[in-house]
Amino acid sequence: MKDLINKLSVGFEITDVVYQRKDITFLTVAKEKVIDLITHLRDYEGFSHFVLLSCVDWIEDNIFQLTYFLNNPEKKHDFAIRTNIDRNNPVMTSAHHLWKQIATYQRELKEMYGIDFPGSPRLNENFILEGWDNIPPMRRDFDTKQYAKDTFFPRERPQTNDPTEYMKSKLYPKE
Repeated sequence: MKDLINKLSVGFEITDVVYQRKDITFLTVAKEKVIDLITHLRDYEGFSHFVLLSCVDWIEDNIFQLTYFLNNPEKKHDFAIRTNIDRNNPVMTSAHHLWKQIATYQRELKEMYGIDFPGSPRLNENFILEGWDNIPPMRRDFDTKQYAKDTFFPRERPQTNDPTEYMKSKLYPKE
């Protein structure tokens, strides 16, 4: 894999390589290079299986980190292609033309983080949060506790028992 990564580094300007395990490698590239890189990996390097698209909200750095996971079934190796996008203008080129299931992941990221993937099918239709009118709930600046307090009625908490004390009272009731 190191030879392949060296070859890819020249054409796709890989800025960081992390060998997570012997069968998975993380590559970081600029957002403008992601679609070209994953297309190359699919068409020329045998990474034919799209596994997952995920997002991390690095609020301190004002970025979202997108990660595209690809698998090469013959070599039994995964590449995770990472890129950073601006939180204030979260727009990323759509990859739905490469694998149809990417459109589903992009819809989820649009709804949960507010990331736009122009041209992706059904992107602006409700996916999970019908009628949602708040900031996207997976952003770290979304206050889950306050939202629950404002939205749901208060209820009493159930009584809980410390398992150690509870078992002592059951096993040795007279002590």
